[in-house]
Amino acid sequence: MAWISLFIAGLFEIGWAIGLKYTDGFSKLWPSVWTVAAMIVSLLFLEYALRTLPVGTAYAIWVGIGAVGTAIMGMWLFNESRDIARIVCLLLIVAGVIGLKFVTPSAT
Repeated sequence: MAWISLFIAGLFEIGWAIGLKYTDGFSKLWPSVWTVAAMIVSLLFLEYALRTLPVGTAYAIWVGIGAVGTAIMGMWLFNESRDIARIVCLLLIVAGVIGLKFVTPSAT
């Protein structure tokens, strides 16, 4: 369950990172509310995962999911660069996340 919680935490991290773009410096009420809510949910799921997973592994995976997901959403929503070097770098992050999953002992 810790790995699922960590994945969900990463998805909410993507949500709040993208949400920041829509808050306009937290001057828009509803985007700001949804962004702060996503931050809280993300941290709650991360905290749950940290009960059984090593902090270094969980944090690196949480950040990796958030970074890659946010970059992909930036490409899709905001027409950010899609050059091959950027995509290769994102794939390296994905490889690191997958590697950490395989070398980390199962959570109980």
